[in-house]
Amino acid sequence: MLSHPLANAVLRDGETFVSSRGMRLDSPPAPTAQAAGSVLIVSDPPRHGSIRRVIGSAFTPRTVRRLESTIRQTASSIVERAVTGRDCDAVQMAARLPVSVICDMLGVPRQDWEHLLELSMRAMGSGGDRAVEIEANSEILAYYEHLVKLRRKDPGDDVVSALVNGSVDGVPFSDEEIVLNCNALLSAGNETTRHSMVSGLLAFISFPDQWERLRAAPELMPAAVQEILRFTSPVMHVMRTAVRDTVIGDTDIASGDKVAVWLPAANRDAAVFAHPDRFDIGREPNRHVALSAGTHFCLGASLAATEITVFFEELMKRVDRAELAGEPRRLRSNFIWGFETAPVTLRGGTA
Repeated sequence: MLSHPLANAVLRDGETFVSSRGMRLDSPPAPTAQAAGSVLIVSDPPRHGSIRRVIGSAFTPRTVRRLESTIRQTASSIVERAVTGRDCDAVQMAARLPVSVICDMLGVPRQDWEHLLELSMRAMGSGGDRAVEIEANSEILAYYEHLVKLRRKDPGDDVVSALVNGSVDGVPFSDEEIVLNCNALLSAGNETTRHSMVSGLLAFISFPDQWERLRAAPELMPAAVQEILRFTSPVMHVMRTAVRDTVIGDTDIASGDKVAVWLPAANRDAAVFAHPDRFDIGREPNRHVALSAGTHFCLGASLAATEITVFFEELMKRVDRAELAGEPRRLRSNFIWGFETAPVTLRGGTA
């Protein structure tokens, strides 16, 4: 779907277009049916709202302060390490930040963060080796089973503890439901933020005037983050299933039809975004749908924006300019619009 208004119409009409029958084109029917109504991303109202409230209850002021500290410390460390080296892979560099934040959010003990990072990289960046991906995903699920048992005995201020102690309509979450929600949060939080940071850095390399503009006017950072999300649109599509006959634009849609909303295309709608292929960190307004819209608007949108903000703030402290050190290689995916590798050179700045 190319039109921004039509994309919004589908995403915001949860009564006609449901998520419980799969939210991506390659959603396998049996596992999707098993997860429907139990996992946030494949649930519909009113149950979706109940699950979302339980997960959201973990974001207490103390948790948010802890996460913000984790973001700043991790971003500072990875940028410092990248600047002191000759060349680096932006994908490997950026991967550490969202995974560390998701681990902290879920309540993963700090000594296991590196282990989860390594597993997530194998699961999501194996170059299309399905055997490697399946093995890594199985290990991640097994780890979450261990974490659920740990948090049942020793709860904390984290999402797993909120799910362990939460319920919907008086029915507690099963261990399987908690594990599947944790896995979905890891995937969603890691993929969107990581690829936004990498593609955002490559956008600044392609549009060096925008990097100089941001360094000269750091107050543009909030707008720059939204433009990074629009311009990079890391999630390529979300799928919905019509549950009644309807019309999208001039196309008849029958009940049961699958509808894919192509987010990068909606974010390049020239009727909504002037010069849509231009990376403009001062773009206002910027009504992008990179993080979806409606009921399934990204639960971690604020956290993702904070991660991207801090990452580029730390880069600005240390980097005069960034350059390509080789040819970036894109992921082979119709779901994630990102890179498998992106070699860059970061030229030291004023820090």
